[in-house]
Amino acid sequence: MTISRRHLLAASSATAAAGLLSACGSNTGRSDGGSGGPALSHWYHQYGEEGTEQAVRRYAKAYGKAEVSVQWRPGDYDRQTAAALLTESGPDVFESPGPNLDQIRGKQVLDLTELIEEVKDDYNPAVLAPKTHEGRIYGIPQVIDMQLLYYRKSLLADANVEPPRTLDELVDAAKKLTTRDVKGLFLGNDAGVGALGGTPLQAAGLELVTDDGKVGFDDPAAARTLGKIRQLYADKSLLLGAPSDWSDPAAFLQGLTAMQWSGLWALPAVQKKFGDDFGVLPFPKDGAGKPSVPVGAYGAAVSAKTRDKDAAKAYVKWLWVQQAAYQEDFALSYGFHIPARTSLAQKADKLKEGAAADAVRYATESGFPSQPLLWTPRNQTTYQDALSRIIKDGANPESELKQAVRKVRAELDRVKSK
Repeated sequence: MTISRRHLLAASSATAAAGLLSACGSNTGRSDGGSGGPALSHWYHQYGEEGTEQAVRRYAKAYGKAEVSVQWRPGDYDRQTAAALLTESGPDVFESPGPNLDQIRGKQVLDLTELIEEVKDDYNPAVLAPKTHEGRIYGIPQVIDMQLLYYRKSLLADANVEPPRTLDELVDAAKKLTTRDVKGLFLGNDAGVGALGGTPLQAAGLELVTDDGKVGFDDPAAARTLGKIRQLYADKSLLLGAPSDWSDPAAFLQGLTAMQWSGLWALPAVQKKFGDDFGVLPFPKDGAGKPSVPVGAYGAAVSAKTRDKDAAKAYVKWLWVQQAAYQEDFALSYGFHIPARTSLAQKADKLKEGAAADAVRYATESGFPSQPLLWTPRNQTTYQDALSRIIKDGANPESELKQAVRKVRAELDRVKSK
């Protein structure tokens, strides 16, 4: 199974807990340090983008102060890593969408705050936040992935529709753009339940969970906003049953929908197909909220069981803080992503014009963490179940969210009491 970086934004928010130690095996990828320097192993999940594996092996080979062996891990990478961190045979350095709260609290990963202290302000706060606990940083962001609203300029112009800047305008635009052959909007084959997550809440000025661990959507505005997503479904403005889901731009490319919620990774294919006949937008604001785009970032973490903590941290700093050329290469040569460092994103030629430049601006101005550190799989399930009933079944938003708030509050209390 190959996994592209886009799955960070499509998956649930927390890494699987430990279990099945046999999934890791005993081959960590460490060499004997034959070069005279320390031997380090570096684990990556198996990307779908061609050339990524060769690139990270090339980066590791170029490091002169240790002998770094790259392990390319197919299968359930998060589960493998969670199990390996409990053993002496796990990786020294590993890539992670977190680390998650259990790994941090369990002291399974090292504090990396010092590695980026001097350049901390150069990282997008939205991708740094989920890797930060009690003011300390446990993962160094590698690239930024984000979701966007794609729209066909010509189809909107033909229907006398302006690009939607508010959620009400999005509902109206989707209805006007819907014809016998084309739907106005594609949010995914489940009507947006999986792809949207907390994005509508952010657009309403709310959030899934606050920084101090409280429910972030215990507010009447949440019900009003999610009721408008239900209206899209009730108006039959949403494309359902597309050949592929929201993360693939195929429905948009094939003209099945005038607008589609997808990811930055889709931009090169959309641009190749439509040239200048498309634009991108953040999710439109609602009420007193603001335009919003979910962002996420895999990051490099260091196992607390590494045999040489200083060597492992020095390598991570060299690769993901100091090597600007490698960071830009990793972000833009294999798939399409934004470098985690804001200064690099602003300098990258591929991100200076058109929709790509707009995307960088949206990520900087309107980005929020797609996976808050305190947002557990149990909370994810509770919220998505409520969202599904509201959107697809027409359940009362107020009562559904009231129940969800109660369950999420209990889960957050459990997590904070650990």
